Amino acid sequence: MHRARPYDLSPRYAATDGAVVRGWEAAVAGLPAGPAVLALDGPAALDWNAAAEGLAAALRARSVEVALLDARDRWSAAAVERLCVPDADADAFFLPLAEFSVADLFDGPLTVDRPADGVLLVYGPGSSLCSPDLLWWADLPKRYAERAVARGTLPVGANLGRPGVPGELRSLFYTDWPVTDRHRDALAPRIDRWVDLQDRDAPASLDGAALRATLDRLAGGPVRTRPYFNSTPWGGHWAERELGFAPDGGNTALGYELIAPESGILVGRDAGAQVELPFQLLCVLHPERFLGPDVHRRYGTSFPIRFDYLDTVGGGSLSVHCHPQERYMRDVFGWTYTQHETYYLTASEPGARVYLGLRESAEVDVLRKEVEESAAHGTPLRVEDHVQTHSAEPGQLFMIPAGVPHASGEGNLVLEISATPYLYSLRLYDWLRRSTSGVPRPLSHRHAFANLDTARRGGDVVRDLVQRPRTVRSGEGWREELLGELPDMFYAVHRFVLDGTGPAEDDTDGRFHVLNVTAGDGVVVETADGRRHDLAFAETLTVPAAVGAYRLHPAGTRPAQVVKALVRPA
Repeated sequence: MHRARPYDLSPRYAATDGAVVRGWEAAVAGLPAGPAVLALDGPAALDWNAAAEGLAAALRARSVEVALLDARDRWSAAAVERLCVPDADADAFFLPLAEFSVADLFDGPLTVDRPADGVLLVYGPGSSLCSPDLLWWADLPKRYAERAVARGTLPVGANLGRPGVPGELRSLFYTDWPVTDRHRDALAPRIDRWVDLQDRDAPASLDGAALRATLDRLAGGPVRTRPYFNSTPWGGHWAERELGFAPDGGNTALGYELIAPESGILVGRDAGAQVELPFQLLCVLHPERFLGPDVHRRYGTSFPIRFDYLDTVGGGSLSVHCHPQERYMRDVFGWTYTQHETYYLTASEPGARVYLGLRESAEVDVLRKEVEESAAHGTPLRVEDHVQTHSAEPGQLFMIPAGVPHASGEGNLVLEISATPYLYSLRLYDWLRRSTSGVPRPLSHRHAFANLDTARRGGDVVRDLVQRPRTVRSGEGWREELLGELPDMFYAVHRFVLDGTGPAEDDTDGRFHVLNVTAGDGVVVETADGRRHDLAFAETLTVPAAVGAYRLHPAGTRPAQVVKALVRPA
């Protein structure tokens, strides 16, 4: 019998062909005394001066002469103004995804005078463009910047190209991260050391060769990212009570199980010596092995499916919102695919509801007028007059194509299985809720009405979007059910039901799978090459395309249920 275990808040994997070390002194131990140019590149939202001084001090402690050059001092003021500073009339909620490169911030090539002896340390975003002898990448998981935004402590200069301006989330999402992520991805094959700055005074780091060897091994077997929860004004407490999270903001509203642009993989022997590597690097360095040839052809190196939690147990209802339809997403926001979603009810309290789809009698002009009046004057909106409500039964899947209005009501733990674009919630109504600073939460209702799907309403919503499970395969002690698929959604959601007597059989068949244990004690995933990965209740696991055949063994004594999402064949 496979033993069950509790939810793991910090899943870790061993480094391959190397070890994680702590501190600047350990990082520089193998460096030559010079002469050399060392570039320390990375995203804008770091304390760059502290990082450069820490690295320089460690070199000087080894009697190495060090000169410093901040690459940001070489940026073109005109380029920064043109590329990084939003127009005065820019949308208050969203910006188009930035398409420029870090190199575009400079007037021309970044040239430096090579030292006659010692080390020239060039640091900051774009420093790798100086043709260095050694290239290091400094990093900090994106949740740190998001947490600083929530606390109102995102510092001046946190945004790319805006050194004297208070940091803002909008620029992080739509400018800084797309630009610096592309820059990082292009450098990944030649990074000489990865430096994790979560402990600024004693950063953890991993040699570049070991970094790539580790990712090569992880790309061939099941892998789980580090989970975390953000707090919001509507957040609940299920994950706090049941999974052991200690929320900074008082609730566990948004659970980041697998959101590729932000998720990380912990590598190292223990919490004292570990680096957090971006999940996205698996897609960049091993796209066909990890995603599968067909998925790679269609989505490039973008991991197209995300799993997250929406916790309203003991909290409030989500805003009523929709997501951009395909053309609008491409033409206005710059993503090549859009934000289709599904809600899987992992748990719910008695009487809990899900809002989904227009009522048959809904009149869009009336809804628009009431939404605008509510936004302007703070008048309540009777959502049920316009949007259908459905009983939130555990185990039910709700399909939410782009443009369909929806929300999770209070008292639910929703496993949101969605397309990866996750930054475009077009809000119609937010229950007159105020932010943590006390001001009304803003509504992007003009975008919402531009994308509202007015055709799916009434009985069509129940028939198409609240589907019933259909058994597609079965074996001794298990069955696989199709929970939901639609022609206009590129992925499907299945569920394994295991009675505890035997393993279920599956095969990636050339495209990755994402698994989540939604009931029972958990499972053990066993691959054809002998790898085993246990998965507890509520945990999420990616099974790369390269895995091929694998088995799900029930853990513990109770029957288990495992939800699976996969990209449908083109």
